[in-house]
Amino acid sequence: MNLEGLRKKIDEIDARIVELIGERQSISERIGRGKKETSKRIEDRERELAVLKNVRSMARDKNISPSDIENIYRQIIDASKKIQGVAVAFQGEPGAYTEEAALRFFGKSTEGHPYESLDEVFEAVEVGDVPFAMVPVENSLEGSITRAYDLLLDSPLMVCGETELRISHCLIANAGAGLDTIKTVYSHPQALGQCRSFLGHLNCELIPASDTAGSVRMIKEQRLLDSAAIAGAGAAEIYGMKIIAREIEDNPHNFTRFFVLSKEDSPPTGNDKTSIVFSLKHKPGALYDCLREFASREINLTKLESRPTRHQPWEYNFYMDFSGHREEKGISEALKSLEEHAVFVKILGSYPKAR
Repeated sequence: MNLEGLRKKIDEIDARIVELIGERQSISERIGRGKKETSKRIEDRERELAVLKNVRSMARDKNISPSDIENIYRQIIDASKKIQGVAVAFQGEPGAYTEEAALRFFGKSTEGHPYESLDEVFEAVEVGDVPFAMVPVENSLEGSITRAYDLLLDSPLMVCGETELRISHCLIANAGAGLDTIKTVYSHPQALGQCRSFLGHLNCELIPASDTAGSVRMIKEQRLLDSAAIAGAGAAEIYGMKIIAREIEDNPHNFTRFFVLSKEDSPPTGNDKTSIVFSLKHKPGALYDCLREFASREINLTKLESRPTRHQPWEYNFYMDFSGHREEKGISEALKSLEEHAVFVKILGSYPKAR
């Protein structure tokens, strides 16, 4: 058979594969509806591991790389969970940027569970009300969300994924409002900070609020005709409000990084990141000794930040991200050596890098 004939065969096989995946997705959707009717969780870790074990075994029988097949099936399983509708906790009102991040990460069938505070979001997953949480941890302009990192320090939850969201702010108000009628603007402090230049020209009062979408809901419910809120376009659509101005952020390179939290982190995928927190002994070169364990093994550090321990003045914890999974040999060795230099080490989780 010539080259064109072989390529035609490949196309026919691809068509059959896509058709079978579509059939699998259809069955997964029916399973998801059944789980919701019986109040069962979408996430079934034991079933997922059993499926992966089975396909690895079949791959070996067909002389196919088990790891390659496992990587393919992890993507298929993720797509199935998205169709089934994963329950995810987030802080804020419907339409918040965090909900948008959850929809992007888990899919449009995501069942969002809004909570008033980050503390309540963590608690919801810890007690088993929902299997996942989406939590903002860092903004490219305003820096880290310190409360999220403080909660991660004390919580048993682990980071099992991450995603990044381009933040584009809108000025939102009731119908009939315009730039010349706005006297007060409400939003989350970070959103207000990210729109300083635009807001400076409005000459209006800025009032911090707990979240962006909640500000939109508030000015609607209270019919504040001379007020506006800063939030995403989705919030305006959800609450039927008017967008006065779009893309009002000072810097177009405005991204927020989110952690996906659950009771377990993720298995290795070959393109992972690990987050840890540790504290040091008070001696010269303590931080150097810790970082040397990673440098000597050519492990790439992607973040290093200190935060007060909250126990003793002028004592700090170090939050660090680096490339690789904690189960990899070199990283496992580095973490073990780190424990010899540090007062304590906590692994926050290993997870696939944001796509």
